[in-house]
Amino acid sequence: MEHVLRQCLIALRLAESLGLDEQTRVAVYYTAMLVNIGCHTDAHEQAKWFGDDIALKADKYVSGVHGLRSAVSGLKMLGSGHPVLHRFRVGLEFAVSGHKDLDKMIEHHSKMARSLGEQLGLTEPALEGLDASYEQWDGKGWPGERAGEEVPIAARLAVIGEFTEVAHRMGGVEAARELVRKQSGKQFDPTLAAEFLANADLLLADVDSAEAWSAVIDAEPALSVVLTEERFDDVLLAIADFIDLKSPYTLGHARAVADLAAEAGAQLGLPDAEIRTLRRAGLVHDFGRLGVSNSIWDKPGPLGGGEMERVRMSPYVTERILRQSPALAPLGAIAVQHRERLDGSGYPRGLSGAEISQAARIIGAADAYQAMREPRPYRESHSPEEAAAVLRAGVKAARYDGDAVEAVLGAAGHRIPRRREGPAGLTSREIDVLRHLARGLTNKDIAACLYISPKTVSNHVEHIYMKIGASTRTAAALFATRNGLLTAEESVRV
Repeated sequence: MEHVLRQCLIALRLAESLGLDEQTRVAVYYTAMLVNIGCHTDAHEQAKWFGDDIALKADKYVSGVHGLRSAVSGLKMLGSGHPVLHRFRVGLEFAVSGHKDLDKMIEHHSKMARSLGEQLGLTEPALEGLDASYEQWDGKGWPGERAGEEVPIAARLAVIGEFTEVAHRMGGVEAARELVRKQSGKQFDPTLAAEFLANADLLLADVDSAEAWSAVIDAEPALSVVLTEERFDDVLLAIADFIDLKSPYTLGHARAVADLAAEAGAQLGLPDAEIRTLRRAGLVHDFGRLGVSNSIWDKPGPLGGGEMERVRMSPYVTERILRQSPALAPLGAIAVQHRERLDGSGYPRGLSGAEISQAARIIGAADAYQAMREPRPYRESHSPEEAAAVLRAGVKAARYDGDAVEAVLGAAGHRIPRRREGPAGLTSREIDVLRHLARGLTNKDIAACLYISPKTVSNHVEHIYMKIGASTRTAAALFATRNGLLTAEESVRV
Protein backbone atom coordinates (compact mmCIF):
# COMPACT_ATOMS: atom_id res chain seq x y z
CA MET A 1 0.00 0.00 0.00
CA GLU A 2 1.22 3.48 -1.06
CA HIS A 3 4.50 2.08 -2.41
CA VAL A 4 4.11 4.21 -5.55
CA LEU A 5 3.55 7.39 -3.56
CA ARG A 6 6.69 6.82 -1.53
CA GLN A 7 8.82 5.92 -4.56
CA CYS A 8 7.68 9.15 -6.20
CA LEU A 9 8.80 11.16 -3.18
CA ILE A 10 12.24 9.54 -3.22
CA ALA A 11 12.69 10.14 -6.96
CA LEU A 12 11.61 13.77 -6.61
CA ARG A 13 13.91 14.41 -3.67
CA LEU A 14 16.82 12.97 -5.63
CA ALA A 15 15.91 15.16 -8.63
CA GLU A 16 15.89 18.24 -6.38
CA SER A 17 19.21 17.21 -4.85
CA LEU A 18 20.66 17.14 -8.36
CA GLY A 19 19.28 20.63 -9.05
CA LEU A 20 17.16 19.56 -12.04
CA ASP A 21 14.87 22.18 -13.59
CA GLU A 22 11.10 22.24 -13.08
CA GLN A 23 10.21 20.74 -16.46
CA THR A 24 12.46 17.75 -15.82
CA ARG A 25 11.10 17.32 -12.30
CA VAL A 26 7.55 17.27 -13.73
CA ALA A 27 8.62 14.39 -15.98
CA VAL A 28 10.19 12.61 -12.99
CA TYR A 29 6.99 13.10 -10.96
CA TYR A 30 4.65 11.49 -13.48
CA THR A 31 7.10 8.80 -14.58
CA ALA A 32 7.60 7.71 -10.98
CA MET A 33 3.85 7.76 -10.35
CA LEU A 34 3.00 5.65 -13.42
CA VAL A 35 6.14 3.55 -13.96
CA ASN A 36 4.42 0.25 -13.13
CA ILE A 37 0.88 1.17 -14.13
CA GLY A 38 0.97 -1.29 -17.03
CA CYS A 39 1.91 -4.29 -14.89
CA HIS A 40 -1.68 -5.46 -14.42
CA THR A 41 -2.61 -5.40 -18.11
CA ASP A 42 -1.35 -8.94 -18.68
CA ALA A 43 -2.10 -10.26 -15.20
CA HIS A 44 -4.17 -12.98 -16.86
CA GLU A 45 -1.04 -14.35 -18.55
CA GLN A 46 1.08 -13.87 -15.43
CA ALA A 47 -1.40 -15.91 -13.40
CA LYS A 48 -1.44 -18.58 -16.11
CA TRP A 49 2.32 -19.10 -15.74
CA PHE A 50 3.04 -18.23 -12.12
CA GLY A 51 -0.21 -18.50 -10.15
CA ASP A 52 -0.50 -15.37 -8.01
CA ASP A 53 0.40 -12.43 -10.26
CA ILE A 54 0.62 -10.06 -7.28
CA ALA A 55 3.15 -12.31 -5.54
CA LEU A 56 5.13 -12.46 -8.79
CA LYS A 57 5.38 -8.67 -8.93
CA ALA A 58 6.53 -8.51 -5.33
CA ASP A 59 9.27 -11.10 -5.91
CA LYS A 60 11.33 -8.85 -8.17
CA TYR A 61 12.21 -6.68 -5.19
CA VAL A 62 13.47 -9.73 -3.32
CA SER A 63 15.13 -11.77 -6.07
CA GLY A 64 16.00 -8.98 -8.49
CA VAL A 65 15.20 -8.75 -12.18
CA HIS A 66 18.26 -10.59 -13.53
CA GLY A 67 20.64 -13.36 -12.53
CA LEU A 68 20.48 -16.86 -11.13
CA ARG A 69 18.49 -15.94 -8.03
CA SER A 70 15.76 -14.33 -10.11
CA ALA A 71 15.63 -17.31 -12.48
CA VAL A 72 15.43 -19.86 -9.67
CA SER A 73 12.69 -17.90 -7.91
CA GLY A 74 10.67 -17.69 -11.12
CA LEU A 75 11.00 -21.42 -11.73
CA LYS A 76 9.76 -22.15 -8.22
CA MET A 77 6.62 -20.14 -8.89
CA LEU A 78 5.72 -21.80 -12.20
CA GLY A 79 2.24 -23.30 -11.94
CA SER A 80 1.97 -22.18 -8.32
CA GLY A 81 -1.29 -23.18 -6.65
CA HIS A 82 -1.89 -26.19 -8.92
CA PRO A 83 -1.26 -29.95 -8.61
CA VAL A 84 2.20 -31.35 -9.40
CA LEU A 85 1.25 -32.72 -12.83
CA HIS A 86 -0.16 -29.35 -13.89
CA ARG A 87 2.96 -27.56 -12.67
CA PHE A 88 5.16 -29.98 -14.62
CA ARG A 89 3.15 -29.34 -17.79
CA VAL A 90 3.33 -25.56 -17.27
CA GLY A 91 7.08 -25.85 -16.73
CA LEU A 92 7.54 -27.61 -20.07
CA GLU A 93 5.40 -25.03 -21.87
CA PHE A 94 7.37 -22.22 -20.25
CA ALA A 95 10.68 -23.74 -21.31
CA VAL A 96 9.49 -23.91 -24.92
CA SER A 97 7.87 -20.49 -25.30
CA GLY A 98 6.90 -18.98 -21.97
CA HIS A 99 10.21 -17.26 -21.25
CA LYS A 100 9.86 -15.35 -24.51
CA ASP A 101 6.32 -14.40 -23.54
CA LEU A 102 7.60 -13.04 -20.23
CA ASP A 103 10.11 -10.74 -21.94
CA LYS A 104 7.36 -9.47 -24.24
CA MET A 105 5.12 -8.85 -21.21
CA ILE A 106 7.69 -6.59 -19.57
CA GLU A 107 8.21 -4.64 -22.80
CA HIS A 108 4.43 -4.38 -23.11
CA HIS A 109 4.13 -2.82 -19.63
CA SER A 110 6.07 0.29 -20.60
CA LYS A 111 4.12 0.66 -23.85
CA MET A 112 0.83 0.46 -21.98
CA ALA A 113 2.04 2.98 -19.39
CA ARG A 114 2.92 5.40 -22.19
CA SER A 115 -0.48 4.78 -23.79
CA LEU A 116 -2.27 5.80 -20.59
CA GLY A 117 0.06 8.78 -20.21
CA GLU A 118 -0.95 9.96 -23.68
CA GLN A 119 -4.63 9.70 -22.74
CA LEU A 120 -3.94 11.73 -19.60
CA GLY A 121 -2.20 14.43 -21.64
CA LEU A 122 1.26 14.16 -20.05
CA THR A 123 4.26 16.07 -21.39
CA GLU A 124 6.57 14.45 -23.94
CA PRO A 125 9.49 14.08 -21.45
CA ALA A 126 7.15 12.19 -19.10
CA LEU A 127 5.95 9.98 -21.96
CA GLU A 128 9.56 9.25 -22.94
CA GLY A 129 10.31 8.33 -19.32
CA LEU A 130 7.39 5.88 -19.26
CA ASP A 131 8.42 4.42 -22.62
CA ALA A 132 11.89 3.62 -21.26
CA SER A 133 10.85 2.77 -17.71
CA TYR A 134 12.27 -0.79 -17.82
CA GLU A 135 15.56 0.05 -19.51
CA GLN A 136 18.77 -0.16 -17.43
CA TRP A 137 22.01 1.76 -17.37
CA ASP A 138 23.98 -1.28 -18.60
CA GLY A 139 21.61 -1.88 -21.52
CA LYS A 140 20.24 -5.15 -20.13
CA GLY A 141 16.74 -3.89 -19.47
CA TRP A 142 13.59 -4.14 -21.58
CA PRO A 143 13.31 -3.87 -24.54
CA GLY A 144 17.09 -3.38 -24.33
CA GLU A 145 17.26 -0.65 -26.94
CA ARG A 146 18.85 2.02 -24.73
CA ALA A 147 21.74 2.24 -22.31
CA GLY A 148 23.56 4.87 -20.27
CA GLU A 149 22.64 8.46 -21.06
CA GLU A 150 20.25 7.26 -23.77
CA VAL A 151 17.82 6.28 -21.00
CA PRO A 152 15.76 9.39 -20.11
CA ILE A 153 16.69 10.91 -16.76
CA ALA A 154 13.08 10.55 -15.54
CA ALA A 155 13.24 6.78 -16.05
CA ARG A 156 16.65 6.51 -14.36
CA LEU A 157 15.40 8.39 -11.30
CA ALA A 158 12.11 6.53 -11.15
CA VAL A 159 13.77 3.11 -11.02
CA ILE A 160 16.03 4.17 -8.13
CA GLY A 161 13.00 5.50 -6.27
CA GLU A 162 11.07 2.29 -6.91
CA PHE A 163 13.64 -0.21 -5.68
CA THR A 164 15.11 1.83 -2.81
CA GLU A 165 11.61 2.41 -1.39
CA VAL A 166 11.13 -1.32 -0.93
CA ALA A 167 14.67 -1.87 0.37
CA HIS A 168 14.26 0.96 2.89
CA ARG A 169 10.84 -0.24 4.02
CA MET A 170 12.13 -3.78 4.55
CA GLY A 171 15.60 -3.05 5.96
CA GLY A 172 16.11 0.64 6.63
CA VAL A 173 18.59 3.15 5.23
CA GLU A 174 21.53 0.74 5.17
CA ALA A 175 19.58 -1.81 3.15
CA ALA A 176 18.76 0.89 0.60
CA ARG A 177 22.41 1.97 0.45
CA GLU A 178 23.55 -1.63 -0.04
CA LEU A 179 21.12 -2.10 -2.92
CA VAL A 180 22.31 1.08 -4.63
CA ARG A 181 25.99 0.12 -4.23
CA LYS A 182 25.28 -3.29 -5.71
CA GLN A 183 23.31 -1.99 -8.71
CA SER A 184 25.44 1.11 -9.45
CA GLY A 185 26.59 0.88 -13.07
CA LYS A 186 24.19 -2.02 -13.70
CA GLN A 187 20.53 -1.27 -13.10
CA PHE A 188 21.25 2.26 -11.80
CA ASP A 189 23.03 5.28 -13.28
CA PRO A 190 26.33 5.49 -11.29
CA THR A 191 26.14 9.30 -11.03
CA LEU A 192 22.62 9.11 -9.59
CA ALA A 193 23.71 6.24 -7.36
CA ALA A 194 26.59 8.33 -5.97
CA GLU A 195 24.21 11.22 -5.25
CA PHE A 196 21.84 8.84 -3.47
CA LEU A 197 24.61 7.33 -1.35
CA ALA A 198 25.87 10.76 -0.35
CA ASN A 199 22.41 11.94 0.76
CA ALA A 200 20.51 8.75 1.64
CA ASP A 201 19.57 9.89 5.14
CA LEU A 202 17.94 13.07 3.82
CA LEU A 203 16.34 11.41 0.79
CA LEU A 204 14.70 8.73 2.92
CA ALA A 205 13.85 10.85 5.95
CA ASP A 206 10.25 10.41 7.07
CA VAL A 207 9.34 8.54 3.86
CA ASP A 208 7.76 5.69 5.81
CA SER A 209 5.96 7.91 8.32
CA ALA A 210 4.81 10.85 6.20
CA GLU A 211 1.21 11.17 5.04
CA ALA A 212 2.13 9.94 1.59
CA TRP A 213 -0.82 11.31 -0.38
CA SER A 214 -0.52 14.84 0.99
CA ALA A 215 3.26 14.77 0.69
CA VAL A 216 3.13 13.77 -2.98
CA ILE A 217 0.45 16.34 -3.83
CA ASP A 218 2.49 19.05 -2.08
CA ALA A 219 5.64 17.92 -3.88
CA GLU A 220 4.29 18.18 -7.43
CA PRO A 221 6.69 20.53 -9.25
CA ALA A 222 4.00 22.35 -11.24
CA LEU A 223 0.69 22.00 -9.45
CA SER A 224 -1.27 24.02 -11.98
CA VAL A 225 -3.42 21.61 -13.95
CA VAL A 226 -7.10 22.01 -13.08
CA LEU A 227 -9.50 19.62 -14.80
CA THR A 228 -12.86 20.72 -16.16
CA GLU A 229 -15.85 18.53 -15.33
CA GLU A 230 -15.71 17.02 -18.81
CA ARG A 231 -11.96 16.40 -18.66
CA PHE A 232 -12.35 14.82 -15.22
CA ASP A 233 -14.91 12.41 -16.71
CA ASP A 234 -12.54 11.62 -19.59
CA VAL A 235 -9.70 10.84 -17.17
CA LEU A 236 -11.88 8.55 -15.05
CA LEU A 237 -13.02 6.74 -18.18
CA ALA A 238 -9.45 6.27 -19.40
CA ILE A 239 -8.36 4.84 -16.06
CA ALA A 240 -11.47 2.62 -15.78
CA ASP A 241 -10.86 1.13 -19.23
CA PHE A 242 -7.22 0.59 -18.30
CA ILE A 243 -8.06 -1.21 -15.06
CA ASP A 244 -10.55 -3.46 -16.83
CA LEU A 245 -7.65 -4.81 -18.89
CA LYS A 246 -6.66 -6.83 -15.82
CA SER A 247 -8.82 -9.72 -17.05
CA PRO A 248 -10.14 -10.60 -20.50
CA TYR A 249 -13.44 -11.31 -18.79
CA THR A 250 -13.96 -7.71 -17.62
CA LEU A 251 -13.05 -5.71 -20.72
CA GLY A 252 -15.28 -2.64 -20.87
CA HIS A 253 -17.13 -3.61 -17.69
CA ALA A 254 -16.82 -0.29 -15.84
CA ARG A 255 -17.77 1.72 -18.92
CA ALA A 256 -20.92 -0.38 -19.39
CA VAL A 257 -21.90 -0.18 -15.70
CA ALA A 258 -21.45 3.60 -15.74
CA ASP A 259 -23.69 3.94 -18.79
CA LEU A 260 -26.39 1.70 -17.29
CA ALA A 261 -26.31 3.49 -13.94
CA ALA A 262 -26.48 6.96 -15.47
CA GLU A 263 -29.41 6.03 -17.72
CA ALA A 264 -31.16 4.34 -14.79
CA GLY A 265 -30.74 7.52 -12.77
CA ALA A 266 -32.30 9.52 -15.59
CA GLN A 267 -35.25 7.12 -15.72
CA LEU A 268 -35.72 7.59 -11.99
CA GLY A 269 -35.85 11.34 -12.49
CA LEU A 270 -32.68 12.14 -10.57
CA PRO A 271 -31.10 15.60 -10.95
CA ASP A 272 -28.29 16.02 -13.48
CA ALA A 273 -25.65 16.33 -10.74
CA GLU A 274 -26.68 12.98 -9.22
CA ILE A 275 -26.70 11.33 -12.64
CA ARG A 276 -23.14 12.56 -13.25
CA THR A 277 -22.11 11.20 -9.85
CA LEU A 278 -23.69 7.86 -10.73
CA ARG A 279 -21.72 7.68 -13.96
CA ARG A 280 -18.49 8.47 -12.17
CA ALA A 281 -19.19 5.97 -9.39
CA GLY A 282 -19.84 3.36 -12.08
CA LEU A 283 -16.45 4.06 -13.61
CA VAL A 284 -14.55 3.68 -10.32
CA HIS A 285 -16.67 0.96 -8.67
CA ASP A 286 -14.21 -1.86 -9.40
CA PHE A 287 -10.83 -0.16 -8.91
CA GLY A 288 -10.24 -2.52 -5.97
CA ARG A 289 -10.14 -5.41 -8.44
CA LEU A 290 -6.44 -4.58 -8.80
CA GLY A 291 -5.85 -5.79 -5.24
CA VAL A 292 -6.93 -9.38 -5.97
CA SER A 293 -4.88 -11.88 -7.94
CA ASN A 294 -6.02 -13.10 -11.35
CA SER A 295 -5.48 -16.62 -10.06
CA ILE A 296 -8.78 -15.89 -8.27
CA TRP A 297 -10.61 -13.71 -10.82
CA ASP A 298 -9.83 -16.07 -13.70
CA LYS A 299 -10.24 -19.35 -11.84
CA PRO A 300 -12.43 -21.78 -13.83
CA GLY A 301 -13.77 -23.58 -10.77
CA PRO A 302 -15.43 -22.60 -7.47
CA LEU A 303 -13.52 -20.37 -5.06
CA GLY A 304 -12.25 -21.60 -1.72
CA GLY A 305 -13.04 -19.83 1.54
CA GLY A 306 -9.80 -17.86 1.62
CA GLU A 307 -10.15 -16.86 -2.01
CA MET A 308 -13.69 -15.62 -1.45
CA GLU A 309 -12.52 -13.53 1.48
CA ARG A 310 -10.06 -11.76 -0.82
CA VAL A 311 -12.88 -11.08 -3.28
CA ARG A 312 -15.02 -9.68 -0.48
CA MET A 313 -12.27 -7.14 0.26
CA SER A 314 -12.29 -5.73 -3.27
CA PRO A 315 -14.91 -2.97 -2.63
CA TYR A 316 -13.05 -1.99 0.54
CA VAL A 317 -9.81 -1.64 -1.43
CA THR A 318 -11.68 0.60 -3.90
CA GLU A 319 -12.71 2.85 -1.03
CA ARG A 320 -9.14 2.97 0.31
CA ILE A 321 -7.77 3.88 -3.11
CA LEU A 322 -10.16 6.80 -3.46
CA ARG A 323 -10.53 8.01 0.13
CA GLN A 324 -7.72 10.58 0.27
CA SER A 325 -8.87 12.72 -2.64
CA PRO A 326 -11.70 15.17 -1.86
CA ALA A 327 -12.95 14.75 -5.43
CA LEU A 328 -12.86 10.94 -5.37
CA ALA A 329 -13.80 10.07 -1.79
CA PRO A 330 -17.59 10.57 -2.36
CA LEU A 331 -17.37 8.15 -5.28
CA GLY A 332 -15.55 5.65 -3.09
CA ALA A 333 -18.32 5.92 -0.49
CA ILE A 334 -20.80 4.78 -3.14
CA ALA A 335 -18.53 2.16 -4.69
CA VAL A 336 -17.79 0.43 -1.38
CA GLN A 337 -21.50 -0.36 -1.01
CA HIS A 338 -22.20 -1.71 -4.49
CA ARG A 339 -21.91 -5.35 -3.35
CA GLU A 340 -24.05 -4.82 -0.25
CA ARG A 341 -27.57 -6.26 -0.35
CA LEU A 342 -30.80 -5.09 1.26
CA ASP A 343 -31.15 -8.30 3.29
CA GLY A 344 -27.65 -7.91 4.77
CA SER A 345 -26.14 -10.76 2.75
CA GLY A 346 -23.68 -8.57 0.83
CA TYR A 347 -20.13 -7.39 1.53
CA PRO A 348 -17.77 -5.98 2.71
CA ARG A 349 -19.69 -4.70 5.75
CA GLY A 350 -22.99 -6.60 5.63
CA LEU A 351 -25.09 -3.44 5.44
CA SER A 352 -28.83 -3.75 5.01
CA GLY A 353 -31.92 -1.72 4.16
CA ALA A 354 -31.63 2.04 4.51
CA GLU A 355 -27.91 1.77 5.34
CA ILE A 356 -27.31 1.33 1.60
CA SER A 357 -27.55 4.54 -0.41
CA GLN A 358 -29.80 4.87 -3.44
CA ALA A 359 -26.76 5.45 -5.65
CA ALA A 360 -25.11 2.26 -4.40
CA ARG A 361 -28.33 0.30 -5.04
CA ILE A 362 -28.34 1.50 -8.63
CA ILE A 363 -24.64 0.77 -9.15
CA GLY A 364 -25.12 -2.64 -7.52
CA ALA A 365 -27.98 -3.55 -9.87
CA ALA A 366 -26.08 -2.26 -12.90
CA ASP A 367 -22.93 -4.16 -11.91
CA ALA A 368 -24.85 -7.40 -11.31
CA TYR A 369 -26.69 -7.14 -14.63
CA GLN A 370 -23.56 -6.31 -16.64
CA ALA A 371 -21.53 -9.06 -14.94
CA MET A 372 -24.17 -11.63 -15.90
CA ARG A 373 -24.10 -10.42 -19.49
CA GLU A 374 -20.34 -11.03 -19.64
CA PRO A 375 -18.63 -14.45 -19.83
CA ARG A 376 -16.69 -15.68 -16.84
CA PRO A 377 -14.08 -18.45 -16.64
CA TYR A 378 -16.61 -20.69 -14.87
CA ARG A 379 -19.69 -19.97 -17.05
CA GLU A 380 -20.94 -18.59 -20.33
CA SER A 381 -22.61 -15.19 -20.46
CA HIS A 382 -26.28 -15.00 -19.54
CA SER A 383 -28.83 -13.85 -22.08
CA PRO A 384 -30.53 -10.50 -21.40
CA GLU A 385 -33.69 -12.35 -20.37
CA GLU A 386 -31.83 -14.63 -17.99
CA ALA A 387 -30.01 -11.70 -16.38
CA ALA A 388 -33.26 -9.79 -15.95
CA ALA A 389 -34.96 -12.82 -14.40
CA VAL A 390 -32.14 -13.23 -11.86
CA LEU A 391 -32.32 -9.58 -10.85
CA ARG A 392 -36.08 -9.64 -10.46
CA ALA A 393 -35.83 -12.81 -8.39
CA GLY A 394 -33.36 -10.89 -6.22
CA VAL A 395 -35.95 -8.17 -5.73
CA LYS A 396 -38.52 -10.73 -4.56
CA ALA A 397 -35.94 -12.16 -2.17
CA ALA A 398 -35.32 -8.62 -0.78
CA ARG A 399 -31.71 -8.51 -1.96
CA TYR A 400 -32.08 -5.80 -4.60
CA ASP A 401 -34.04 -2.56 -4.65
CA GLY A 402 -37.01 -2.95 -7.02
CA ASP A 403 -36.91 0.61 -8.34
CA ALA A 404 -33.17 0.39 -9.01
CA VAL A 405 -33.50 -2.95 -10.79
CA GLU A 406 -36.38 -1.85 -13.03
CA ALA A 407 -34.55 1.36 -13.90
CA VAL A 408 -31.40 -0.58 -14.81
CA LEU A 409 -33.38 -3.08 -16.88
CA GLY A 410 -35.11 -0.20 -18.63
CA ALA A 411 -31.70 1.32 -19.35
CA ALA A 412 -30.60 -2.04 -20.79
CA GLY A 413 -33.54 -2.07 -23.17
CA HIS A 414 -35.92 -4.40 -21.37
CA ARG A 415 -39.63 -3.80 -21.29
CA ILE A 416 -40.50 -2.84 -17.76
CA PRO A 417 -43.81 -2.52 -15.94
CA ARG A 418 -45.28 0.82 -16.85
CA ARG A 419 -46.45 2.99 -14.02
CA ARG A 420 -49.29 5.39 -14.33
CA GLU A 421 -49.86 8.27 -11.98
CA GLY A 422 -51.97 7.43 -8.95
CA PRO A 423 -54.86 9.48 -7.57
CA ALA A 424 -53.97 13.09 -6.71
CA GLY A 425 -50.73 12.65 -8.64
CA LEU A 426 -49.21 10.20 -6.13
CA THR A 427 -46.20 8.27 -7.36
CA SER A 428 -45.89 4.52 -6.91
CA ARG A 429 -43.44 4.98 -4.05
CA GLU A 430 -45.72 7.50 -2.35
CA ILE A 431 -48.57 4.99 -2.58
CA ASP A 432 -46.34 2.36 -0.94
CA VAL A 433 -45.64 4.79 1.90
CA LEU A 434 -49.30 5.81 2.17
CA ARG A 435 -50.42 2.19 2.45
CA HIS A 436 -48.16 1.66 5.47
CA LEU A 437 -48.94 5.08 6.95
CA ALA A 438 -52.67 4.38 6.79
CA ARG A 439 -52.20 1.24 8.84
CA GLY A 440 -50.50 3.18 11.63
CA LEU A 441 -46.81 2.39 11.07
CA THR A 442 -44.27 4.94 12.25
CA ASN A 443 -41.81 6.52 9.84
CA LYS A 444 -39.10 4.25 11.23
CA ASP A 445 -41.23 1.15 10.68
CA ILE A 446 -42.12 2.24 7.14
CA ALA A 447 -38.43 2.81 6.40
CA ALA A 448 -37.62 -0.72 7.54
CA CYS A 449 -40.37 -2.22 5.39
CA LEU A 450 -39.41 -0.33 2.24
CA TYR A 451 -35.62 -0.35 2.75
CA ILE A 452 -35.33 3.43 2.71
CA SER A 453 -34.26 5.92 5.34
CA PRO A 454 -36.68 7.48 7.88
CA LYS A 455 -35.77 10.88 6.45
CA THR A 456 -36.86 9.76 2.98
CA VAL A 457 -40.13 8.47 4.47
CA SER A 458 -40.68 11.83 6.15
CA ASN A 459 -40.22 13.61 2.82
CA HIS A 460 -42.69 11.25 1.14
CA VAL A 461 -45.27 11.78 3.91
CA GLU A 462 -44.97 15.54 3.54
CA HIS A 463 -45.55 15.27 -0.22
CA ILE A 464 -48.49 12.88 0.28
CA TYR A 465 -50.26 15.23 2.70
CA MET A 466 -49.72 18.14 0.34
CA LYS A 467 -51.06 16.25 -2.70
CA ILE A 468 -54.16 14.77 -1.07
CA GLY A 469 -55.00 17.82 1.08
CA ALA A 470 -54.72 15.94 4.37
CA SER A 471 -52.90 16.73 7.60
CA THR A 472 -53.54 13.63 9.74
CA ARG A 473 -53.05 9.90 9.44
CA THR A 474 -56.77 9.20 9.65
CA ALA A 475 -57.54 11.60 6.79
CA ALA A 476 -54.81 9.94 4.75
CA ALA A 477 -56.21 6.51 5.62
CA LEU A 478 -59.67 7.53 4.47
CA PHE A 479 -58.23 8.78 1.17
CA ALA A 480 -56.38 5.48 0.69
CA THR A 481 -59.53 3.48 1.45
CA ARG A 482 -61.72 5.45 -0.95
CA ASN A 483 -59.19 5.09 -3.74
CA GLY A 484 -58.58 1.36 -3.24
CA LEU A 485 -54.90 1.69 -2.32
CA LEU A 486 -54.73 -0.57 0.73
CA THR A 487 -54.01 -3.90 -0.93
CA ALA A 488 -51.10 -4.93 -3.10
CA GLU A 489 -53.59 -6.27 -5.67
CA GLU A 490 -55.00 -2.76 -6.10
CA SER A 491 -51.65 -1.18 -6.80
CA VAL A 492 -51.44 1.37 -9.59
CA ARG A 493 -48.91 -0.77 -11.46
CA VAL A 494 -50.21 -2.18 -14.75
